[in-house]
Amino acid sequence: MSTPQKTPLPLPQRQDLKSTLLDHPPDQGLLCPAQQLCSPTSVPTPKSPKKPKMQMAGDIFPTDWSPPPVEFLNPKALQTRWVGAAGPQGQRRPPKELEQKPLDLDSKQGMTSLEDLFWNMASPSQQAGTLEKHSHALDTSGHSEHYVNSLDYLLQEKREQALEQKWEKLLLHDHPDPDSSDSENSEVLLMPEQRILVEKFSVSLKVIPSVHPGETVFLPRRHPLPCILDSLHLKPHSHLEELFLSSPPDQQLCFLHNGLLHNLYLHASDCSVPLLQWLFQLLTWPPETSSKAFGLLWDLSMDGLFCQSDEDMHLWCPSLEEVTKAFHSLGAPNSDLCSLEPLQLSGRMLENKISLSCQEQEDSPQEVVLDISLSYIYKFLTLCVLMRPGSYTDQSLLQLIELLCRAGLDVELRLLPKTDLQQLLLLLLESICEWPGKLQPLCNALSWVSNHHHNLLALVQFFPNVTSRGRQLRSQLSLVIITRMLGQQDILFLWQEKTQLSLLSQLLSLMRPSSLRQYLVSELLPPFQKQQHKASAELDHKVCYLCHSLLTLAGVVVSSQDITPDQWGELQLLCMQLDRHINTHIRESPQAMHRTKLKDLATQIYIRWQELLAHCQPQAQFFSPWKST
Repeated sequence: MSTPQKTPLPLPQRQDLKSTLLDHPPDQGLLCPAQQLCSPTSVPTPKSPKKPKMQMAGDIFPTDWSPPPVEFLNPKALQTRWVGAAGPQGQRRPPKELEQKPLDLDSKQGMTSLEDLFWNMASPSQQAGTLEKHSHALDTSGHSEHYVNSLDYLLQEKREQALEQKWEKLLLHDHPDPDSSDSENSEVLLMPEQRILVEKFSVSLKVIPSVHPGETVFLPRRHPLPCILDSLHLKPHSHLEELFLSSPPDQQLCFLHNGLLHNLYLHASDCSVPLLQWLFQLLTWPPETSSKAFGLLWDLSMDGLFCQSDEDMHLWCPSLEEVTKAFHSLGAPNSDLCSLEPLQLSGRMLENKISLSCQEQEDSPQEVVLDISLSYIYKFLTLCVLMRPGSYTDQSLLQLIELLCRAGLDVELRLLPKTDLQQLLLLLLESICEWPGKLQPLCNALSWVSNHHHNLLALVQFFPNVTSRGRQLRSQLSLVIITRMLGQQDILFLWQEKTQLSLLSQLLSLMRPSSLRQYLVSELLPPFQKQQHKASAELDHKVCYLCHSLLTLAGVVVSSQDITPDQWGELQLLCMQLDRHINTHIRESPQAMHRTKLKDLATQIYIRWQELLAHCQPQAQFFSPWKST
């Protein structure tokens, strides 16, 4: 059953609307609640005074089945509803524009007037924007302008920030930062009482660093040194190998990058030594080339080990000169590292210099590239020492250990792990045939690798405490470094293993801060004396820094020993000397935090030695003095 269609009601004319608005006095409001303006599609005519028929309680369906008007999508109806809304007293006074001009709902001017009426009767917090911006936002989005991030609000916030920055600059200009100006000028500005107060509560920024300073061993290189394959005495076995040997250096690198050299030499009966030397020198190139060279060099070496018998097994190992040459290619200009002559190239080779190095982009940092190349060298040397224990003499092993320790102290490698280096050093120690006789020259050579005590402490830590030779080297090398730092190299029983604890107890008396201060003043007195308090503060920091390294080395000496019951008395004497000469001579102060760190280390070492005393069974003579009676 279809409902009867409703005829559209005629809209009121402009004159009628004008008369209706002007007939009401201003004190009665614009419109009564019953005569509230509606949307244009549902505005009632003045000729229908009937009230809407009320729905009975028993009716199932409403009598008026027409759909509800969708008024929130119509901006004009929204504005009309805002105009007809009742105020706090139920009536509102029309603005002056509505009394003088007719209300045109179809024009933008009428919309602006109605919106102006709304914003005039709104609260002050809702009147933040201007009338034009509210009208524009209302036409575009159809929402109210009570929005926090409006354009005016953002501009106002930006102006306030600019004003705050301006005032901050003025304040900094009137009151400059004391750190930015010279120390002399800042001291002149301070009153004597203020200076005393600042010095009393000031905290020193000098602390004992946890990382060693390092040595400048490898200088950065933009491009690697040219590496030429010596193919004069090589006889090709195939057309592809002949093409490879006769190609210029850049095309030979293309053979390596494309993997063609694996097909040529991987399962061959024998591999030429010049090719292996060329691959070993390419380990010093950027990672794009060094990774390919290391993969081929490792595969060729392992293939030769598995294919050959035990009697005919032959593995090429780089000599000490070739390792030194590789370090020179990495940027080591030290004469101790690179004693070789510069690489002599023929005229044909100089014309065919490698141009591929300019095309390789080193996206990684310099220290990462250096660490990758050194890791490849360490791994290949480890393979050589494992598979051919007698490939290096004892003298070559000592020089190689010294060379590797110098390279490990590079300033760019301080924060990087050194697992490959530590494993290689342990293997080199185990490969020394005359171990007891080579310990003294090795310790003497390693103690002069660096002149800084913290670098020498880091060098001792290169040798892990996992083998007997490693523990013995750590203990003896620590004693040698302590005697060198204290100027006591002429001690007679330095190399006697059973007297190390007694020697250390004598050296602890020289490690007290007052003794170290006198020693440093006599040895390292600066030529130009500064102010007395500054020189004293700097000297105090150097004393605590040196004492910190010496105490750490003393802890290494004790921890490397196998404490026996007959050494219980010597260890107890060490604890007494540590507490007497170190702990009691350190005066902590808020102005010198390095003293606090030094005292913490001394306390930790003292507790560790006391634990060793508790676990060690002493002899009867130490706790039974009346045994003889």
